[in-house]
Amino acid sequence: MEKKKGQHILITLFLSTLKLSTFTFGGGYVIVPLMRQLFVEKLHWIEKEEMLDIIAIAQSAPGPIAVNTSVLVGYKMKGIVGALVTLFGTILPPMVILTIISLLYTLISENQVIRQLLLGMRVGVASVILHAVYVMAKNVISLKKILPVIIMVISFILSYILKMNIIYILLISGTVGVIHYLYQNKKEGESV
Repeated sequence: MEKKKGQHILITLFLSTLKLSTFTFGGGYVIVPLMRQLFVEKLHWIEKEEMLDIIAIAQSAPGPIAVNTSVLVGYKMKGIVGALVTLFGTILPPMVILTIISLLYTLISENQVIRQLLLGMRVGVASVILHAVYVMAKNVISLKKILPVIIMVISFILSYILKMNIIYILLISGTVGVIHYLYQNKKEGESV
């Protein structure tokens, strides 16, 4: 029975990431909120705070955020096999679609209908990204911890207003997080 349940989880992981990757347009910042909605709110496989951590790790790791997030979700659920299943489910649709588009590129590149369709999709993608930012910011604020909120606000200012390179922001934020974690552990160790 346990093996059957494990296979069910793997199938669900594969089909979920395959569907999300196939039917979303706009990259990781569109897919990630949908993953959060599916795995946190619908399937209840991952806690809200843990999903925020997964997204943060995925964003700071090299590579596409959608692939990184799906691999981390798969790894959390079923280890290496889960990570491979979600990786394959996430990269298969773009590989097929890009292969077809590359073969047809010269035929569709000058088509005005295609150009207008892509322009309209940009508006939709922008609204989904804005919603994702709102939901993630709301989740960070709901933790009722001041440091993540301060890091979020300062990161926004450094990135959007001061145009600082995102690598520096990630390094600074990561360093502050590690220092805070070590300080909290030392403080808890002394109080025991």
